[in-house]
Amino acid sequence: MLPRLIFHPDYRLAIHGPPPFLSDRSAALLALLEERGLADPARLRRPRPAGDSWLALAHDPAYVLAVREGRLDAPRRRRLGLPLDDALRHRALAAVGGTVLAGRLALEEGLACNLAGGGHHAAAASPAGFCLFNDVAVAVRVLRAEGLVATVLVLDLDVHQGDGTAAILGDDPGVVCVSLHCRTNYPSHKARSSLDIALEPGTGDREYLAALQRFLPSLLDRLRPGLLFYNAGVDPHRDDRLGRLALTDRGLAERDALVLESCRRAGVPVATVTGGGYGPPEAVVARHALLFEAAAALPAW
Repeated sequence: MLPRLIFHPDYRLAIHGPPPFLSDRSAALLALLEERGLADPARLRRPRPAGDSWLALAHDPAYVLAVREGRLDAPRRRRLGLPLDDALRHRALAAVGGTVLAGRLALEEGLACNLAGGGHHAAAASPAGFCLFNDVAVAVRVLRAEGLVATVLVLDLDVHQGDGTAAILGDDPGVVCVSLHCRTNYPSHKARSSLDIALEPGTGDREYLAALQRFLPSLLDRLRPGLLFYNAGVDPHRDDRLGRLALTDRGLAERDALVLESCRRAGVPVATVTGGGYGPPEAVVARHALLFEAAAALPAW
């Protein structure tokens, strides 16, 4: 099936400053999907950027105001690791709105994909690791506050632990956060997720997929969540500049297929976010496209 796609013009962002390999990927990903016949223009939606009322469900209002007014202090700017300017603020707000919209559309149709998002290091009152706002945490809180879903599973397969998401949502009843990540990678101090699976550096396709297969189908059967948010970061790839695992293109493709097929079999709607991926832009975008190839191979939910 061709999923609903979410894209906003503010997703386009040129990074001025280190690290130089953090280029804009969303527009390039959309162009590649269109070129490969994996994007239906009629199924492309533009989100409404997040307002303060949504952000306050997961973030300290004083932090939100400081970001909006450009008053974030130096220590938190250092934790962000990117220049905080209007372009980054607009992109972050649009990405949060995109993840909320992806959740809504997934509940309606089974699968929806935000072409941005995955700010899983952002905490309630601080940015971290290139993440300004935690879009998945906000989306979970928005959809639950609106009574659209009771039980949510957050599946984070970025190479880095989803520490901010776990910290924000850790005490929420009906929310389960799972992180499969590299044990020795960022962040140095890990949060406690509902389930953490820490893999050793150099873990390749076979071990990675076996670890995912061991818990995901049984967890879906046991939990029966009303919605799954999937952080489909491609930084577990062996050539990623910030990853320490060793997945190949085939391994990433099989990972995405396993997640989508398991959810479809269990009748669980899926909203995806792009997550991390660091390296030559063309190669990283091609890795992100693997998720959409896996989706196209599936029947409708």
